[in-house]
Amino acid sequence: MSTNEDQEELKPTTTPGYKPTAAKTAEEYAKLDAEDESLARWKASLGITGAAGNDTSGPKVTVLTLELDSPTLPAGKRIVFNLSDTAKLADTKKNPIVIKEGVEYNVRITFKVNHSIISGVRYMQLVKRAGVKVDKMEQMLGSYGPHPKGEPYTKNFDPEESPSGMLARSGSYNVKSRVVDDDGEVYAEWEWAFKLAKEW
Repeated sequence: MSTNEDQEELKPTTTPGYKPTAAKTAEEYAKLDAEDESLARWKASLGITGAAGNDTSGPKVTVLTLELDSPTLPAGKRIVFNLSDTAKLADTKKNPIVIKEGVEYNVRITFKVNHSIISGVRYMQLVKRAGVKVDKMEQMLGSYGPHPKGEPYTKNFDPEESPSGMLARSGSYNVKSRVVDDDGEVYAEWEWAFKLAKEW
């Protein structure tokens, strides 16, 4: 996907002295403190039921969409990347998406935990223009178990402001995105591109 330098930039930061605990299955978590009724209800609300026979094949996490949202978007306009549509993602390199300069926007990610408990999951984003790093974002998604109803989770990140000015509008920006956990397991990574303009 990228150079060694980019791979280093896309590694999550670590907290000195913190060591992730050994991975456990949802069934193992369900058996911990099984006699505690209130804890059992809390675990069930997280989808940790201990039901044996859950299918653990396939990825632990499926990242479904990445969305850029802004109160300044024209009515009815949405900027959503469906991550299963690899052709459309690849097309953004030739036809970058347009983001209005100098506006507040936020990133929203939708993902599904298929099995197991995931911990310390983060969204990493490296932005380059003409091969030079101009921004790096690291946002904590958190720790999750499979949703009790099998539904996806949505995480909204803090608002940011897009750059503005003639220099910012010249050229396009290449973005490398990654979803990774405390253990360094990469759940998804993709590339896309955008350019800044005076209007959406």
